[in-house]
Amino acid sequence: MPSKSGPESVSNLIFPTAATSLSETLSSLKRSALSISNRLKSVSHDAEFVQSVASAWKLPLVANERCGGWYIHPSRRGIEGENGKRLGGSAYFKSTDGHTGEWAFSQRRLNLQVLDVVGRAKGCIIVDSTRRGKSMPDALSKTVPIWCAVMNRVLYPDKSDAHGLHTPPQVVSRSEHAQIEARLDGFVRQLQELSLNLEELRGTLAKPMRPVWVTADSEIPEDIPEFEDAYPVVLCTASRRVPGGEVSEGGYVQGAGDDSEGWGHGLTSALYWEHKDLLMSTDEEDLPHLIEGIIAESRAQSDRSPEVQIKPTTWLSVGTLDTVRSAEDSHFDGVIYCSEESDQSILSKLSKRSLHLECGENKLGSRDLRRELPKISDFFQKQSPFEHLIVCCDSGKDISIGVALAVLCLYADSQGKIISHNQTNMNKSFIRQRLSWIMSSYPEANPSRSTLNSVNSFLMS
Repeated sequence: MPSKSGPESVSNLIFPTAATSLSETLSSLKRSALSISNRLKSVSHDAEFVQSVASAWKLPLVANERCGGWYIHPSRRGIEGENGKRLGGSAYFKSTDGHTGEWAFSQRRLNLQVLDVVGRAKGCIIVDSTRRGKSMPDALSKTVPIWCAVMNRVLYPDKSDAHGLHTPPQVVSRSEHAQIEARLDGFVRQLQELSLNLEELRGTLAKPMRPVWVTADSEIPEDIPEFEDAYPVVLCTASRRVPGGEVSEGGYVQGAGDDSEGWGHGLTSALYWEHKDLLMSTDEEDLPHLIEGIIAESRAQSDRSPEVQIKPTTWLSVGTLDTVRSAEDSHFDGVIYCSEESDQSILSKLSKRSLHLECGENKLGSRDLRRELPKISDFFQKQSPFEHLIVCCDSGKDISIGVALAVLCLYADSQGKIISHNQTNMNKSFIRQRLSWIMSSYPEANPSRSTLNSVNSFLMS
C-alpha cells in the first residue's frame, strides 16, 4: 500500500482542484451565454419571425402558455372583442400530454376558446418553443394534433375524412403515430363523458381543423395553401434549433422565453413587452435592479381583476381577493374567500354572508383545503340560496377554483341552477364534468394537481 505521503496523495490534492476550476469556468461561460440580455435579444429575434408567419398566413396568433406569450405582442394576440379587448390569445397545451408513451387528451385543459378563434378567423397560429435542442416542442408535434383529431371526431362524427390524426413525419415516427391513433377512440369517449353542449360548440366552428407546422427552417411560400374542407391550425415553433440543447450559439438562445422563473427575476412576458425598449437598452449588470423596479411599479398600478361567471350558472363567480376588496358597492350577496388570515375589508362588506377558508397559496394552500372544505356545507345550510356568490383567493386561479369546483359538485344541478341540499355519491367522471364548466368559462384558471386532489378527496369521502 502506498504511503499517505506518496504520489497518490499529491494527485488527490492537485487534480480535483483543477477539475473544480474547469467546472467553474464552464459554468461561468454557460451563465454568460444564457444571460438575461442574450435571452431577451433572442426573444426579440424570434418574435419577428412569428410576426412574419402571421403576416403571411393572415391569421391571429395564440400563445401556448407559458412560453409562447414571450413571442407575441399583447396587441396581436387572439381576436378583437368588445371594448377593444383581445379574446382567445392564450392556450394551454401541455408538452407532457405529447410525451412518448404518455399521450393524453386533457379533460382539464379543454382549450375551447381556441375553437372560437378558429371559427371566427377561419384558422389560427399557435405559438410555442422548446429549449431542449429539438426542432419543435411535443405540444405542437403531438398534443395539439391529438386535440384537433379528437375535436373533429366529436363535433363532426359524420365527416370521417376529417377524423385522421396528422403529425409531422420528420418528428413523429410511423410507429408512434400509429400508437397515438389507436388511443383516439378512448380520448373521444373521455370528452363525450363531460356532456358539453356540442351544438353550441359546432356553432362556433363551421369546418373541422387541420394542423400545419412551421419552424424557423421552413420556407414560407408566397401563396399560402388553402384547405377547402378544413380550417388551418398553424403550429409555429418560434425558435430555431440549436444542436446540443440549452446552449448559446453566437449569443442566440433557443427557447429563450422558457422557464422564465429561473432566469427572469420575476419578469413576465406582459411586462417584457410593456418595457421592451428600456430592457433591451440596459446593461446586463443593471437588469435585475431594473426588473425589480418594473415589478414593483406594476403591482402598485395593477387594476382590479375582473370576476368570471361560471356558466351555465347565473349565481357563481370566481375572482381575486382584490376583486371583492375594491368593489365600491358590493353586488355580491355571498363570498367565500381563501386566505391565511381574516380580511377586514371583505368582512366590512359582507360580514354575515362571508365564509373564510384559512388557506395559503400554492401546495400548502392546497393541503389546507382538505381541512377547510367541510365548512362549505354549514355555510350553505345557513345562508343559501345566493343570487351572486363569489369565490376568491389571492391569484383567483388555483385555490378558489378548487373551492368553486366543490360548490358546483355539491350545490348545482345539471343545468347549473342552485339547489339547497348537497348532492352525494360523487365519482371522478361527475367531478370532471363540473370542472369542465369552470375551464370552459375561465380558460386562464390554473388549479394545481394538489388542489384538485384535495377536492376529489373531500367530495368522494
